[in-house]
Amino acid sequence: MSDYLFSQITKFIKSHFPHEEFIPLHAPVFIGNEKKYVLDAIDSTYVSSVGPYVNRFEEMMVDLTGADHAIAIVNGTNALHMGLILAGVNRGDEVLSQALTFVATANAISYIGAEPVFIDVDGDSFGMSPESLRSFLNGHAVRRTEGTYNKSTGCKISACVPMHTFGMPCRIDEIAEICDNWNISLIEDSAESIGSFFKGRHTGVFGKIGIFSFNGNKTVTCGGGGALITNDPQIAKHAKHLTTQAKVPHQWNFVHDHIGYNYRMPNLNAALAVAQLEQLDTFIENKRRLAAEYSLFFKDLDIPMQKDMDDTKSNYWLNAIVLKDIDQRDAFLEYSNSHGVMTRPIWELMNKLPMFRHCQTDSLENSRYLAERVVNIPSGYRPD
Repeated sequence: MSDYLFSQITKFIKSHFPHEEFIPLHAPVFIGNEKKYVLDAIDSTYVSSVGPYVNRFEEMMVDLTGADHAIAIVNGTNALHMGLILAGVNRGDEVLSQALTFVATANAISYIGAEPVFIDVDGDSFGMSPESLRSFLNGHAVRRTEGTYNKSTGCKISACVPMHTFGMPCRIDEIAEICDNWNISLIEDSAESIGSFFKGRHTGVFGKIGIFSFNGNKTVTCGGGGALITNDPQIAKHAKHLTTQAKVPHQWNFVHDHIGYNYRMPNLNAALAVAQLEQLDTFIENKRRLAAEYSLFFKDLDIPMQKDMDDTKSNYWLNAIVLKDIDQRDAFLEYSNSHGVMTRPIWELMNKLPMFRHCQTDSLENSRYLAERVVNIPSGYRPD
């Protein structure tokens, strides 16, 4: 790919963000009731983990996702950590996940003292491959009365955590069926996929638990923030209890009956989240228009781009193109970032990081291919 072609791409991207001197990958947009609700929360003095905006945020997440329960959490990583605890993952257990993911997924597994096992992804969704998951379990796992165990390590395989990469739903229905057949708890890492749907159902509702992130670079943000959703009333009740330091309700006494966590989203953040969720449809419609324009442009250049499968409707959180090889990728990253357009490579594979090099993997054929070629391009909201 020549500098001339790099120039074509950067000029095309700049034409969609004409008012930006340097085009960020995904900047937050506050054009609704954000200031009004935040000031209201401040005036109320309810700025911590109790308040009407926390309740309203949870109700909005239930309405959006179709889950029976939603719990406001301080961030997506903590939501995943809590989800693993609630799913019964214990120290020394194994959790099936992806090598091609943000490090928070593997970190949350490690917080418990569990061990990640990395499964390959599909080349189109960039999410966990059901075929690879099935193959790994058939070759490496055995069913016992007390659960599923890894034949080579002897460890219990307690959970599976696929991720909807860049907001693009993976083949989550097949993964759910496999997990059900093997008696493995399914926890959806939906951190990036707020507003994304698979076969008409919102991401996060196909397993026991789903989690979301509202970090500063997400489609909807409240600075930090996360959420845990579930259809299980006991899990929901226990989640609220554990995330508020496991305090036994009492008017004045401080009694705690479990090891608890200070994981509840503050009302101040929830006020911001509520205002952002009110605009979710507008944000996604805007981002999907940009993705459609990108798709036509890169198709003419014969550069593959991650896009919706037949059964998905993605929020297109971050648009991703797949370049020819690692040399082409690195040359484009250098050119674009030095010419006022922020781009970035996909994450380093988890099994390449020093703390996870010892973890078991399958062949990771697609993961390795994508890790050397994928580049994210600016994907933020464009004012009309």
